[in-house]
This record gives sequence, structure tokens and C-alpha cells, in this order.
Amino acid sequence: KVAIKGIERELICPACKELFTHPLILPCQHNVCHKCVKEILFAFEDSFADGGSESSNQSSPRIRISASSMDRIDRINRSGRKRNSLTPRSTLFPCPGCQRDIDLGERGINGLFRNFTLETIVERYRQAARAAIAIMCDFCKPPPQESTKSCMDCSASYCNECFKIHHPWGTVKAQHEYVGPTTNFRPKILMCPEHEMERVNMYCEICRRPVCHLCKLGGGHANHRVTTMSTAYKTLKEKLSKDIEYLISKESQVKAHITQLDLLLKETECNSERAKQEASQSFEKLYHVLEEKKSAALRAIETSKNIRLEKLQTQVEEYQGLLENNGLVGYAQEVLKETDPSCFVQTAKQLHVRIQKATESLKSFRPAAETTFEDFVVDTAKQEDILGDLSFHSNGLEIPEINEEQSRMYNKALICWECPGKTDSADIYVLEYHKLNREDESVTWQKTEVCGKSKVLSDLDDDSSYAFRVRGYKGSICSPWSREVILRTPPAPVFNFLFDDKCGYNNEHLQLNPRRTSVESRAGFPLLLGSERLQVGCYTTLDYIIGDTGIAKGKHFWAFHVEAYSYLVKVGVVPSNKIQKLFHNTHDVTSPRYEQDSGHDSGSEDAFFDSSQPCTLVTLGMKKFFIPATPAAPKDPASRILPLPSCLGICLDCDRGRVGFYDAGHMKCLYECEVDCSGIMYPAFALMGGAAVHLEEAVTAKYREYHDNI
Repeated sequence: KVAIKGIERELICPACKELFTHPLILPCQHNVCHKCVKEILFAFEDSFADGGSESSNQSSPRIRISASSMDRIDRINRSGRKRNSLTPRSTLFPCPGCQRDIDLGERGINGLFRNFTLETIVERYRQAARAAIAIMCDFCKPPPQESTKSCMDCSASYCNECFKIHHPWGTVKAQHEYVGPTTNFRPKILMCPEHEMERVNMYCEICRRPVCHLCKLGGGHANHRVTTMSTAYKTLKEKLSKDIEYLISKESQVKAHITQLDLLLKETECNSERAKQEASQSFEKLYHVLEEKKSAALRAIETSKNIRLEKLQTQVEEYQGLLENNGLVGYAQEVLKETDPSCFVQTAKQLHVRIQKATESLKSFRPAAETTFEDFVVDTAKQEDILGDLSFHSNGLEIPEINEEQSRMYNKALICWECPGKTDSADIYVLEYHKLNREDESVTWQKTEVCGKSKVLSDLDDDSSYAFRVRGYKGSICSPWSREVILRTPPAPVFNFLFDDKCGYNNEHLQLNPRRTSVESRAGFPLLLGSERLQVGCYTTLDYIIGDTGIAKGKHFWAFHVEAYSYLVKVGVVPSNKIQKLFHNTHDVTSPRYEQDSGHDSGSEDAFFDSSQPCTLVTLGMKKFFIPATPAAPKDPASRILPLPSCLGICLDCDRGRVGFYDAGHMKCLYECEVDCSGIMYPAFALMGGAAVHLEEAVTAKYREYHDNI
């Protein structure tokens, strides 16, 4: 029989740091108390209402929201959600186990399974801890007698006399299932949270959760791969039993690793003290100049020591959990006692992953931290004039490089960087940037610390150039600065809109995506039928679509992508008083008679188009950007044809009555002209043949993504 007292760490809720109470299984396979889940979501929603203030988290002493969780509160706060009911409305949950934002789905808490197996083990632990405390009968008159059995159907405990009274022979209650005295009553059958009247009888291998037959037939698991519950139960139990047997057989190896880690802890202590003494001696030589630097270096060493000791101590605790009757192995052995296939499967999958990771860690043992402090050697050979930049030697810390292709300048700036060796050798990065201004001779860099390899900046001015650089830090060691990269912001605030699927939208020729951010023109059967009427002198009409939001005043900018395979696309703006004419214009056509190489007088054709167009558009297609023929444009047609940029932008200045067309990747103006802004202006697009246009997505502070390693 496995001792229960060695597995306390597996039975503690990561949110309240107490024993689990009605634990729920999150999509990331971590367990959290039902009450803690609600309190965390309520705390988030209270923070939305109070602007993310620290005081809004103090209402519940059970949960402890970390600083990283508070950062996510501030980030989610931009959505403007408010708490207005007894049930949390948020579906994004910050898991306290893996520190990732987990999507709970449309049903939220109601879609989570209750972990009955873990609940049973916790109750077993509680009973072992209070063995001297008896469970009393629920039906005795005072004083109550000690109970002798508990009815799982009635969810109550009875003494012998009360049990006979409430479960008389010859009645239905006489057939109830009873067990020894317990306070843990769970249903006999695990029911589906999506379909409350259906029991789970299958296991979804994609979502890794039990499902019922209705989920498979027409629910969210209709196209998923499922297996029978008995098969999943047998497979998982065999794998888990085999891995546990392997860990138990390696108990001597685990103990040897623990002994080695204890020695490493002592060695780390000694080496850190030695490093501190050497650093003190080096700084004493330059005492008058380096007194402040000395204290900073000692703090750096102390911090590094604490981090290493913490990592090594954590590794010791992890390996202690691999011993028989202790920690993870003990918890797994308790899970193996579960006989209900549904309950076992929902608990065993996540546990099996942890057992596999422990097995791999055991096969390739490696200390979690280095014991030497060679990186903390102070160089005292340099002159005093460079002591202001004194730091510990950089031992191979890579210089990061800003990735200009992944970086974006739109409504906000997204700056991305990477290390040449593709290794994340730095613990933290410092991104600096400043606005380029010819008038200012002095440069003041703005600084921000980043834990990852990208940063979203929202405090940049429009129509300005900025220089960016980044460096990595590992403790007090830093890399040199990266090469400076200059990026330019859009010429005006970004204008957000979607394609309008109502006004003039031709759903026979055009196809919108569900979000209305992409439109595609297909050269399919309708165009083929239309070609029957195509003769010399006949025309094929363009298919127009406009934005769903108009502009009345001010200066605005928007960007979009045109697919490289697009045959013909026109982009620009149209006033509200000419929208009807736009969708019924018979002159805005393409004629096979008037090809560029047909010898037709292009001057008269341009004059015809200039006088008849209801809107201001430029032509794109076949990977080219065509500058319209105007008196100021070059006479040679070839010089008016430019390569099509990967991202195009339009800047409309209603106050000045001008519209500009930009290479949005470099914020370079390709063409600008006057436009009549007497009415409300709408973004306009026209497509013919095979073509597609995608609106540029706004830059947002992205949530952390959860990557499934299974």
C-alpha cells in the first residue's frame, strides 16, 4: 500500500496553495479548485472595471495573483469587459500552473470537467491526516453516533441503526451503493458538460478529453479522431504502469543524483563566497572610483547565486518526487487505483506526460545550474576613463539582430529580433529607440525591458522616422548593441474598416471571408458566361466593393495586400454622393480594343477616363503598380510602371483634398493627386478576373500562446 503523506505537492492547488477542493481540469491539463477559477476570473473582471488597480485584487485572500498575471490583466483590460453577474463572463483564464492564458471556450467554467480521481485522492489524504477524527452520522438525534457507512446514492453518512431505518429491505433504497465512512461523494457516472443528460463513453484524441456520442455526431468533436473509453483506459493504464515501474527500478539512481545535487549546492555556496572575495579585492584597488560599482557587482553575484541555488533546490525536489511512495510517483500510484475508466482517462493523460518528461530527465541528467562564477571576474587593467562602463566579462553572449521583415509599423510598432545562433542565451533584452530629428543634435534614447524577442510600442509619432537597437542581458552581463535599424511610421493615424457586404456587393463574382477582411474575385463560371457577349467594342465590367466606414474630415491611412496572382485591381477612394454611379458606371470598363500595344491614341483615352471616373483609383495587376497618365507624369509609359510592393497604403487628407498611394513596407509615397472631398469618403476597391485583396491587420499586444507538445 502506497503511503499517502509523501505526495502533498501533487495535491496542492497552484492558485490558493491549499488542498484541492472540487478541482476542475483546464484545457492545458492543469487542475485548479472550482472556487479559485471563479475568484480569479472575478478578480480579472474587477480589475477591468477599476483600471487594473492593485487594490482590486485584495477582495479574496484565497488567491494570490502574481505580477505576471497582473501584467496580463492590464493587457486584457483594453477589451473593456465588465463584471455584471454572479457568473464570470471572461473566457480567457490565466492558468496559475503554466502561466499561460487559456481559452475556456464559449461555455467557460461550465465546459470544464471535474477531476473526481484527484478529488478522491485528496479525500484519502485528508482522512489519513485526521485518522483520529471520526465521521459522524448525519441523521442521529443529538448527540450523533459515529457513522459506519456512507451511501453514495444519498450522499450521506449513517450509523448502523439509521442506515436500517432509511434503507429498509424490500425498497429501492435497499439497492443503494454504500462504502465506508467518507465525506467525498461523487456521481457514479461521469456526465458530459456539453450534453448534461448524456454520459461520456468516448475519448477525443485531439482535445484529450472524454466526450459523449452527441459531441461526436454533431458537436464540437464531429471531425475529431475518437476512441472507445475502454481502449483509452487500457492504453493509458499500460503506458503509465510501465513508466512507473521504470522509475521505481531506478530509485538508486535517483538517490545518487540527489546526493550529487546536495554536493553541488555546497560547492555553489563555497564558490560564490570565493567569487565575492575576489571581486572585493579587485574593487579595493580602485576604491575611490569604484565604490558604487563594487556594491553593484556583489549584488549581481548574490542574485546569480540565489537563482542557481533555487534552480538546484528545485531540481532536488523534483528528483525527490521520483522516489517510490513520494511526490509524482506516489501520486501516480494512487491514480492507478482508480477503476472507473472515464475518471482515470481524464486524469491519466496529463500525468502520463509528466511521467514521460521525468523519465527523459532521468535518462539525461544534467544539473540545472553551473557552480562556477567565472563570468564574474572583474577586469582591473582598464584605465579609469572607461570604468563608467565596467561590467563582468561577456562569455559568448550573442548580439541580437532586429528582423526588419517581421517588424511592422502600423497603428503601433511591432519590433522583432532574433539571435544569429538561434539560441535564447539572454535572460532579458533592452530595446532602445529615439526619433530622428535633424534639428536636435543631442540624442535621448528611450528604453524598455523585454522578456521575449518582440515588443509592441504605442507611443510613436505619425509620419516620423525612428532608430531602434537592442542588446541582451544575462545577469549583469550584457551583449554589445545590435545594428541600428531605421523604420518609419505611417503618415497619418490608421483608419480601421471592413469590407461592406451590403452596399453594391456582388456575391456572384466576389467572395468575402467571414471576418470581412479579405475579398477575392474568381475568374470562374459567371465570367465565362459573360465572355459570350465579348466582341470587338464590347466591355467587361469591374466588380466594386467599398469600406463599411466613411471619413468626413482629417487625415487617415490604411494598408492592404494584393495577391501576386491578381490580374487587375483598382484601389482608391470614392465620395458618398458618387457611390451609386460607381456601381452602375458603364464606362469603367476594360476593352480588348484599347490595349497598350494597339496603336490607339492613349492621350484621348486618358482624357476620357479622367472626365468620366466617379472616384479616384489607381491600377494594379500582374505584379505591377501603374502610375496614372497625367500632365505631370512621365511621357514614356514604361517609366510609369513600378514593381508592386508587398504591402500598399493609402493616405487620405480630407482637409487638403489630396490622396497618396504608398509602399507601406517602407512608407514611401509612390503617387499623389488631388481629390474632391466634398462628401464622406469611402475606401474603394475594384477587381476583375482572378484577384484578391487583404486588409492589413492592426498590431496588438498578443496573448501568450499555448503550444501543445503532444
